[in-house]
Amino acid sequence: MALRTLATRKTLGELCKFQQQIRGVQTFTLPDLSYDYGALEPAISGEIMQLHHQKHHQTYITNYNKAIEQLDDAMSKGDASTAVKLQSAINFNGGGHVNHSIFWKNLTPVKEGGGEPPHGSLGSAINESFSSLEKLIAKMNAEGAAVQGSGWVWLAVNKELKRLVVETTANQDPLITKGPSLVPLVGIDVWEHAYYLQYKNVRPDYLKNIWKVINWKYASQVYEKECL
Repeated sequence: MALRTLATRKTLGELCKFQQQIRGVQTFTLPDLSYDYGALEPAISGEIMQLHHQKHHQTYITNYNKAIEQLDDAMSKGDASTAVKLQSAINFNGGGHVNHSIFWKNLTPVKEGGGEPPHGSLGSAINESFSSLEKLIAKMNAEGAAVQGSGWVWLAVNKELKRLVVETTANQDPLITKGPSLVPLVGIDVWEHAYYLQYKNVRPDYLKNIWKVINWKYASQVYEKECL
């Protein structure tokens, strides 16, 4: 059942946008969703979506901005030791922001086309690379379930080779860490915070159901932009 009492994505966006500049370094803000939190039910509950977006993604952004501010300060002082120490926080939280910004676009309500199979050039590429959409989904579900700890499973296009691949990344590593030619088409978050409240930490059940709200139209647009 949709959570009618939850703040809408527009309200949240207004609350979370802080546009200040620190030492001339532009800060990052929480992106608005194109749908309300309860719009992906029953595949993903409104409660999960609110916590995931408002708490987890916002935390990555807050910590990313803080680390960037500290890095700018360290660089201005010529403090190389501190600058090096900050890299892990920048990579982790910056990756969390990048990955989640893609993830929200990869989802859309059923009434707006969520789960509808891809056609056109992406549909043909999936059939060529994986024999069928069903086999691609089975592969991504298996590899996503096998990720040790936390991470992501991706459908990507290798721009250099012009072919589709399935990859996984650990923690909040963005896909580019697996290769500069890889462009994410569909990324699925397999951190516990993406499913624990609804699916009781049973990751395969979450992976099975999330395909009902995958935005293949968005994935197709990215594919056509990068490959055609």
